[in-house]
Amino acid sequence: MIGELRVSRADTSSSISCSSTEVSSSNVSLQPKRCISYMTMQTLHDMRLSETLCDASIVLPENGHEFRVHRVIVGSCSEYFRILFTTSVPSEKYQLEIPGIPSSVMEQIIRYAYLRECDLTEDTVYDVYAAADFLLMNSLTEHCAVYILDRLRVDNCVTIMLFGRQRASKTLHDSAKMFILKNFPSLAQTATHENELLQLEVDDICQLLADDLLNVREEDTVWEFVLRWIDHDPSKRSKHIYRLMKTVRFGLLNTEYFLDKVKENQYVLASDETKPLVIEALTFLYDLEMISTKAMKEMKTPAMATPRLPHEVIFTVGGWGEGQSQSIIESYDTRADRWIKVPSEDPAGPRAYYGAAYIGRYLYFVGGYDGVEHFNTCRRFDMVSKDWQEIAPMHCKRCYVSVVALDGMIYAMGGYNGSNRHNSVERYDPRTNQWTLIAPMGSLRSDADACTLNGMIYIAGGFNGHECLNTAEMYDPQTNSWSPLPPMLHRRSGVSCTALGGSVYVVGGFNGLIRLNSCERYDLATRRWIACKEMYHQRSNFGLEVIDDMLFAIGGYDGVSAIAYVECYSPDANEWLEATDLSMMRSAFRAVTVSGLPNIHDYVHSNKENLINEMNEHRHGNVRSSTGVASASASDVEDELD
Repeated sequence: MIGELRVSRADTSSSISCSSTEVSSSNVSLQPKRCISYMTMQTLHDMRLSETLCDASIVLPENGHEFRVHRVIVGSCSEYFRILFTTSVPSEKYQLEIPGIPSSVMEQIIRYAYLRECDLTEDTVYDVYAAADFLLMNSLTEHCAVYILDRLRVDNCVTIMLFGRQRASKTLHDSAKMFILKNFPSLAQTATHENELLQLEVDDICQLLADDLLNVREEDTVWEFVLRWIDHDPSKRSKHIYRLMKTVRFGLLNTEYFLDKVKENQYVLASDETKPLVIEALTFLYDLEMISTKAMKEMKTPAMATPRLPHEVIFTVGGWGEGQSQSIIESYDTRADRWIKVPSEDPAGPRAYYGAAYIGRYLYFVGGYDGVEHFNTCRRFDMVSKDWQEIAPMHCKRCYVSVVALDGMIYAMGGYNGSNRHNSVERYDPRTNQWTLIAPMGSLRSDADACTLNGMIYIAGGFNGHECLNTAEMYDPQTNSWSPLPPMLHRRSGVSCTALGGSVYVVGGFNGLIRLNSCERYDLATRRWIACKEMYHQRSNFGLEVIDDMLFAIGGYDGVSAIAYVECYSPDANEWLEATDLSMMRSAFRAVTVSGLPNIHDYVHSNKENLINEMNEHRHGNVRSSTGVASASASDVEDELD
């Protein structure tokens, strides 16, 4: 099959269309790819339009429209045409009738056969796909599938999933279904007249709601959608209440909500079939309260209380703890509220005070310090294969470096080389494995932090060798320039920074006297810093990331020792909540939220059956105190100010 032509029309003389025929690796160096120039293909297409040397016709019987074609061109792209042109009786080899395909679609089909391009719109792409599928033009169906998935949105994802099922396209169906699962909270709240989910049949609804990958932070979202789906046509749908209730994990609801919103619901009360489900859920919820008060020793986690799988996980790697740099890797399963140790430590050794970011399936670790050496080396962790690889070193040694990923590039800003602070900035291109120096910042900064928002890079705080900073700057990649921002409300070194809800949040840090638990956010519209609710724990040099529209502050240094405490902040409620601690007390690491991993199961809590017992043990057994806390090392005491 001739491969697709993906070229610009700007220079047709040098553009080429390459064959996608696979060549064995042993012959690659001996047999160069054979290509057809775009100009040649355009000439053949012009010959078709002028009916020059055409030797067959494709006729649409509905309107008698006739397309003159060259059999060898059309047959090379379509197995359907190739079979008809080579096996039909002689009288049928030169004129084929193809019913059911509109003229405009057939024109695009033939155009693609000659030029490997066609004019698609969201209105026509489904008809072109269906026709290409019927005509066995696999390369065109793939072309259409890419076009469709590039435009996958909340308002068309259900249509695409159903279309993929109809056309037996696993790519379309599975991609659209995963989009629905991931964006279910938004879909569930869409206005009724625009909500395609409400049009689905009960089998589809049950399949989606029962899926472990349904992306809901609270299970009441699922129950409320069930009621909304029934309310859309209660006379026909209320009879399905039992099947729908089987998909809801009632053990994840609180008892008061279940009694008020589920047990007393009109559809539940009207069905005798649902009574065993109600009794089972109430029994579990009451038992859960008993184990919470130590009246019961342990209980297994039933299916109705098994957390769903997250679409995102937080990675933390290495850092400083127990008086030395560490190599430990942990991932955080937000649905189970559990940290999981990942047995894939870097064979090159531990590092702390580094910068980190991710692109695709790779986690990048930039610079850092191991207690002896300040690094310019960089490492890359493949989260799918779990392999480590050395990448190109930076131009400068940098620990306390600020790192972000933006548009497929890694940016490393500022830092400390053991003697001097930097204001220099480097950009890494994974495609070329090269670092390039770009415009420097306006200030020397080590121990600052940075984030991206709306295509810009924001960096805040840090230490310049003399004082902790309250300054902040913004970098525009388009102009390769830095602009100053209004000063923060507090000086912050060892600060953490991230973007959430259109604002830049800076949290914690060290002001030169004490570790901070204060937080503030930068409002882009008003160009003002606004104070937020304080954390429960003072901390610097800690991980800060976003999951489920919440900030997670992880570990760090409180002025006495490294800590393992984790807490999360909800901007809507403006409050901090406690989460499960890290497995060890450590600071000087970065946290990175990663989404879309195909092997997400490798990084989430696996012992679901014992989850309730683990949570209960944590609740009653892990009393937070200073007893047993590792003493601060020299590096901890000196922290970011050396």
